[in-house]
Order: sequence, then C-alpha cells, then structure tokens
Amino acid sequence: MNASEVIARYEAFCPQELSMPGDVSGLQIGTLDKAIKRVMVALDVREDTVAEAIAKKVDLIIVKHAPIFKPLKDLVADKPQNKMYVDLIKHDIAVYVSHTNIDIVEGGLNDWFCELLDITGTSYLSEVHPGAGIGRVGNISPQSLGALVNKVKDVFGLDGLRVISYQRDLSHEISRVAICGGSGDDFYPDAIKAGADLYITGDIYYHTAQDMLTQGLTAIDPGHHIEVLFVSKIAELLSKWAVEEGWTLEVLQSQANTNPFVFQ
Repeated sequence: MNASEVIARYEAFCPQELSMPGDVSGLQIGTLDKAIKRVMVALDVREDTVAEAIAKKVDLIIVKHAPIFKPLKDLVADKPQNKMYVDLIKHDIAVYVSHTNIDIVEGGLNDWFCELLDITGTSYLSEVHPGAGIGRVGNISPQSLGALVNKVKDVFGLDGLRVISYQRDLSHEISRVAICGGSGDDFYPDAIKAGADLYITGDIYYHTAQDMLTQGLTAIDPGHHIEVLFVSKIAELLSKWAVEEGWTLEVLQSQANTNPFVFQ
C-alpha cells in the first residue's frame, strides 16, 4: 500500500487546517509517494527514535512534535541534530507531523486526557477556528486537590509533578477543571473565564504561575511528556483503520523514552 493512503485517512480524521496559525504540521521529511509496510507512531523524533525506526525497518513515522521546528542553516552530518535528519533520509523513512491539529480536533488528545481524568461536559478552552478550539474545560466529581493530584500522577505514570498553590494546601475542593496538553500556560486567562477551579497544563513559567495565583487559579503542571498518550491512541486508530480498509500494514508504537526530565 502507499503512504499517501494512510495519511489521507489520518487527515480525514484530523485535518491539517485545524492547526494553530504558524504551526508546523504535515509531511516534513521524505515522501508519501511510496509503498510502505511499517508505520511507527512516536511523540518525538530523537536519536533513539531514529535508531529504533532503522532497526525495525520502519517506512513512515507519524509524530506529534516536529523534528524540524526552526529553519536549518545546513545539513552537515557531523552535527548531532543534523545527523538524525540525514539518517532518516538515508534509510528512506518519511516523517509526518501532527501537532496542534490533534490537540484541537474533536475526539483528539485533549479529549483523551479528559476521558482518563473523568472530566465530563466538556467544551473547548480557547477558540482557534469557528466552532473549534484548543484545550478543554469541564466538570469532575467534587474532590480535594490532593486527591486529583494523586489521580493525575497515577493516570500518567508520573513520579512527580508541580502544584501551583501559595498555601501548599491540598485540601480545598475542585469540581471544574481546564486542561491543555503541551505548553498551555498562555491560555490560563481562558481557564479563569470558564470558571475553572484548576488548570492542568505543562511547562508553566515561574512568573505566569504567580500571575495565576494572584488571579485565584490553582494549577497542576504534570509536564509536557504526558502527550505520549498520542502514541498508543494513534496506533490504536491506525490499526482500526487498517482492518476497515484492508491495509497490509504493521503499526508499531515507539518504545524510545524521549522525556528529558527525571525526578530524583
């Protein structure tokens, strides 16, 4: 089968047009005009991801985070960052990026987060396109902040996370939650506007955290890497489509750990 068939089905579910303005999405390395046998889903394309793809004879990687996010000045293979790109090209491995469009699309990453955390009655957090938006806000069964912190750690398999609270008090009740995968601290005013007691997002900046608290918003920062949920969920969808469409295709989930942070 052809790589373009797989991506056409993916884009029927998650169109590139849903992406945030200026975002990087779509084919970034290689070609979709080729026959493929194996597709691998990954969160990031790093050295271990590339080595894994080569070892497993992967033809196409569908990835959440673009490997090329800033303009390249050269493709000198002696530079470690460039070597990844050169190795992918040498081994004819195409890389297709699905970034903020999978965050925005209905039934995508932010909705999967809500399912895991039992957040119901959801709507988007911040409108990006007419009738579509980034992040989600909804309701949970009333529970203490401490209970929800433990649930977030358990659901995402975290050794630790950051709680944004002046009082360090985890006893107050939470019943309305906003969530945005990745780095979503720019959208905290939308969480306040939507009446959220708590905002869950990654990479919260120090001074932004202080501003949140001044305006009465508590937050949990579980890290950017919780987006790794993309891997299992997209692999599941691809496998489902393969059966429906009669594709002869092996779908792999990347086993490379690309989380740069470790809690000690």
